[in-house]
Amino acid sequence: MNALGDGLRRHQRLIQRGQWAIVLVYLVLVAIPAFLPLPGRLAHIFDNLTLFAQFAFWGVWWPFVLLSMVLVGRSWCGLFCPEGALTEAVSHYSRGHAIPHWITWKGWPFVAFAMTTIYGQMISVYQYPKPVLLILGGSTLGAIVTGYLYGRNKRVWCHYLCPVNGVFGVLAKLAPVHFAVDEEAWAVSRQTGNAGVRMVNCAPLVAIKTMRGASDCHMCGRCSGFRGAISLSPRSPNHEIVHIAGAAPKRWESLLIVFGLMGIAAGAFHWSVSPWYVAWKQAAAGWLVDHGVLWPLTAQPPWWVLTDYPALNDQMTVLDGGVLLAYIGVTALVIGAAVSFFVWLAARALGPSPAARFHHLVQALIPIAGCGVFLGLSAITVTMLRAEGLALEFIGPLRAAVLGGAALWTIVLGWKIAGIAGAPVLRRGAATLSIACAAAIGVASWVMLFWVWQ
Repeated sequence: MNALGDGLRRHQRLIQRGQWAIVLVYLVLVAIPAFLPLPGRLAHIFDNLTLFAQFAFWGVWWPFVLLSMVLVGRSWCGLFCPEGALTEAVSHYSRGHAIPHWITWKGWPFVAFAMTTIYGQMISVYQYPKPVLLILGGSTLGAIVTGYLYGRNKRVWCHYLCPVNGVFGVLAKLAPVHFAVDEEAWAVSRQTGNAGVRMVNCAPLVAIKTMRGASDCHMCGRCSGFRGAISLSPRSPNHEIVHIAGAAPKRWESLLIVFGLMGIAAGAFHWSVSPWYVAWKQAAAGWLVDHGVLWPLTAQPPWWVLTDYPALNDQMTVLDGGVLLAYIGVTALVIGAAVSFFVWLAARALGPSPAARFHHLVQALIPIAGCGVFLGLSAITVTMLRAEGLALEFIGPLRAAVLGGAALWTIVLGWKIAGIAGAPVLRRGAATLSIACAAAIGVASWVMLFWVWQ
């Protein structure tokens, strides 16, 4: 495996050429469909560029990029991502300004994920090309501008501001491969001086000397073999979460996992088929009519505020948008609060002063949290393939197996983390049971979507 890491280091020029090819395809799929007529009812994925781009982004690209984080770490970021390639290329000509404090705020991964997820639902980013250009194109423009202003040959955007940086970071903790740092070999190399030691440009701004996990590493291979201390190595998929993630509490990361991936994401995928959303909207409409307030039912903002495609009979009024925001917000709060309660019970079961232990136990939820987002995105894949005439009868059992496996993985992680506390077996079992209840909430939210409401 180390030979693979060294091969990545030696073939950086070839990797860059591949990245530019992906950039070209990405720009074509993002930009051109936005200026084409919307596809008709008889259009298909392989004879209509708009549908093909929709399937490429939401049916293949995003769900399987998420899956790749669990399988091979953040290799997508380092080897393929068009935004990463663009921001680093532009930063070669950067103004070199110091990175301001507002960019380094640790809350950006959660806030950026929440904002893009909710806004994407408001303008139907999964269904129409103009929202894709607005959101993905806007993100790409942000990456380019950031690269031009800050850093030199770095990926400042990727490290701090990318909307999916936080999601990728938590999922990569499950990867069975990483670039391991041998601290002893590093120390020996330092004793012999720096003569003959090649320079390494870590574009995503990782302190490679103290790197202990895969959360921030982009797996580009540039540092492979550095000082004879860094190598691509296998590891247990549980190792980073159990033995490393608890070293320092990360409150914003806990918010991202519990209220973001398990809460906001569930609400964003649920609302369009939820009978509760319909009931809330009808109740709100009735109240507004009774009180003579009609403009929320008739006002139609432009497409970049709320969905507005009258030719397809797909429009959102102010009432629709308000109920949508309320639904996602309430869903996130209810799921997040319930999950947090059970995780707190687990931390409390292991002894006093549960605060730091709480954040470590939240890390055990990463499998079920990531699985939910993957299943939500892959539902778009299934819907589009079924529209092409494929039955896909195996999807239901496969979803159940994946969801059950993720829940079991979460429980195993909870058991292992609880074991580190050194608590008696009964307390350890009680903590694991509480984590199982938290995982069950995550499972239930997706059971409602796939087996109850559809």
